[in-house]
Amino acid sequence: MRSQEIRGQWPLVWSAGGLVLLVLLFFRAAALELGSPSARLAVGAMLCLLAVLAVFLLNLSGEAFPRLAVLFFPIALSLFLRIFLLDHQTYDYLDFLAKWAAFFRDNGGLAALGKPIGNYNVPYLYFLALISYVDIPDLYLIKLFSILFDALLAWAGWRLVRHFTGTESVKPAVAFCLLLFLPTVLLNGSFWAQCDSLYAALCLHALASALERRPVSSVLLLALAFSFKLQAIFLIPLWCVLWYGGRVKFRHLLLFPAGYLATALPAMLAGRSLGSILGIYLEQTSYYPALTLNAPSVFALIPRGTQVNEALAAKLGILAAFALVLALLAVLFFFRRELSDRAIFLAGAAMALGVPLLLPHMHDRYFFLADTLALLLAVLWPRRHTVTAVLVQIASLGAYHAYLVLRYAFPMGLGALLNLLALLLLLTDLVLELYCQTHPQ
Repeated sequence: MRSQEIRGQWPLVWSAGGLVLLVLLFFRAAALELGSPSARLAVGAMLCLLAVLAVFLLNLSGEAFPRLAVLFFPIALSLFLRIFLLDHQTYDYLDFLAKWAAFFRDNGGLAALGKPIGNYNVPYLYFLALISYVDIPDLYLIKLFSILFDALLAWAGWRLVRHFTGTESVKPAVAFCLLLFLPTVLLNGSFWAQCDSLYAALCLHALASALERRPVSSVLLLALAFSFKLQAIFLIPLWCVLWYGGRVKFRHLLLFPAGYLATALPAMLAGRSLGSILGIYLEQTSYYPALTLNAPSVFALIPRGTQVNEALAAKLGILAAFALVLALLAVLFFFRRELSDRAIFLAGAAMALGVPLLLPHMHDRYFFLADTLALLLAVLWPRRHTVTAVLVQIASLGAYHAYLVLRYAFPMGLGALLNLLALLLLLTDLVLELYCQTHPQ
């Protein structure tokens, strides 16, 4: 009887530990370097509210109380770790984000949305315009926005894993925690002040909605993801598979351009032309001419100093990425009548990894979506995909190290080889899955 009482008290113990961490977090906020004392405490309060939000979302989705109480501790721990990273300022922040935030602060906030500034699409500029009215250092608010989407990303992972395992399995909770602590997720927003969790979280929620047979929300979430970041395009072809696999209808796909245009409407009302907004992504594709910008893509395999025809190499890379996507679409179309959700998930992971692996002009952070999908595969099917997730994460961390530390932990060519091996493992498992579908034992 005594042992049963102890086991029954464990959720309360974990919850108490989470509360202690949030109290420590709140006091640690007072030691932040920027802003007034009240602004720093406001940052601590917002992080504590994010912990409450994460618990609320899991409860809303049906997570049972005992497990929810236990999860409160890793949620609080992830936020406690993040507050120690908030003061770091990278060159990306100093050279771009800080200047864009200052532009809105000096030009009337939302009134300046009609003017072209930066090379991010307008939904993120809405956020920068809004925080110009808040008397809290923009460095912290920019990072807090990304941390919010870290929590939404973890929730999306929870939804996807639960779809495959059901409500009784512990795996959705494991996926939720691991995504919060995944090194590239932890560093991307809290340390780097980047926002890749925004489009990744929306992409994962869009996929979860499609698999749950909620096509309208799926396509609208995908449109919102694309409106935040062009990199959502790595996964967008998967919706062709979802269409002929019966998860969405063609009429639902027509919501994509409508959803995207809806995100542009506030900027257009402020005076910015639609052509200017649509041209943002075209400008991004030509902004950095190098074949790779510290990305572990196939172009990192080219030895330094080697003379290559970069224009030709870039075209070949684009053709290779198109060929990979078209091959996946064709194979999955052939098996469309027996297409399993697992095969769709594997195809999505292969696209998220394979497309940036083959495309030119990729950045160090462009494998963020692949990092998260590989991790979820490892949670769902650890024997088959733990190695895949480790390979992808090591390659991405090598790219992060090159930017954040300004030296290479290992040659980027090695990272490219790790990603190539991971892609081969994903494609092999996809072939096996399709074979098993058509040759049941």
